[in-house]
Amino acid sequence: MMARAATVLVIGASAAAREQAIAALLAIPSSVTSADAGAAGVGTDTSQAFSAVILEGMGVAAAPLETGPGLQVVRIAPGCLCCDGNLVLRVTLNRLLRQRPGRLFLGLASSEHLDQLRSWLAAPPYDQLLALNPTVHA
Repeated sequence: MMARAATVLVIGASAAAREQAIAALLAIPSSVTSADAGAAGVGTDTSQAFSAVILEGMGVAAAPLETGPGLQVVRIAPGCLCCDGNLVLRVTLNRLLRQRPGRLFLGLASSEHLDQLRSWLAAPPYDQLLALNPTVHA
């Protein structure tokens, strides 16, 4: 069985704030397992260096997050990922999970359906693939 990806939902009305928060979390080594790192949403120990980011909405000028070695960044159209964007999120998430990221960040513009989204991510089959960490508010 593969290790579950440490998964953090990052909420913030500003795309720039969400991306900066995720960039700061990515700077923390994935092997950190202290209580402080757990509070920051990266407390799951993983030996995998690959991280993935799903961002809702368009990027910002001088975006701090770009796909490169050890990081896959995917942008999806803005909209409620629980309702309208559920299929797009599922397809994107499934494609990224095939690459077995050690860490996964989802940058969301709204916390309106956060509880429903977290429940969906905690249900099969994602319960075996994702280790949900506390939500970060950017």
